[in-house]
Amino acid sequence: MLTLVLGGAASGKSACAESLVLKTGLPRYYLATMQVWDAECAARVEKHRKMRAQKQFETLECPLHLDRLALPGRGTVLLEDLGNLVANELYSPGGAGKHTAEAVLAGLERLAAGCDDLIVVSNEVFSGGADYAGGTDQYLLALAQVNNAFAARADNVCRVVCGLPVYYKGGEKL
Repeated sequence: MLTLVLGGAASGKSACAESLVLKTGLPRYYLATMQVWDAECAARVEKHRKMRAQKQFETLECPLHLDRLALPGRGTVLLEDLGNLVANELYSPGGAGKHTAEAVLAGLERLAAGCDDLIVVSNEVFSGGADYAGGTDQYLLALAQVNNAFAARADNVCRVVCGLPVYYKGGEKL
């Protein structure tokens, strides 16, 4: 089953996605996409690893090249989050660059084929109504392409607002 959980910053989308995963059986994989740039990032990653371990998640790091990831086994995967992954692929040396949307979608297809349930967290885009400078438009367009394509394929699409999940497609059936 494929589920997309969208929301704005601090909307509660991550907590919603984790609660969906906890309703499934084991194994549980947390696919972290944040790149660790410094000691502060490393400390944050370690804090989150400990929190997830208590919930019986095995954490896998994948800041780039999702299509190359090999899961240790079948189970439920929580990918946190598409916004980081798209930014990493778009802007990192060795990333997909202008082919970011295609690369991320190919990685999601491969990941979905290797697990029982895939729950993906992403940021809502284009609801701010602002003009953005530089390459931000390129990032927003790439993330919107990925969100839209994954939503079309997903069984469930949920937008979280103020901690409340609103289903646009499917429902909470994990």
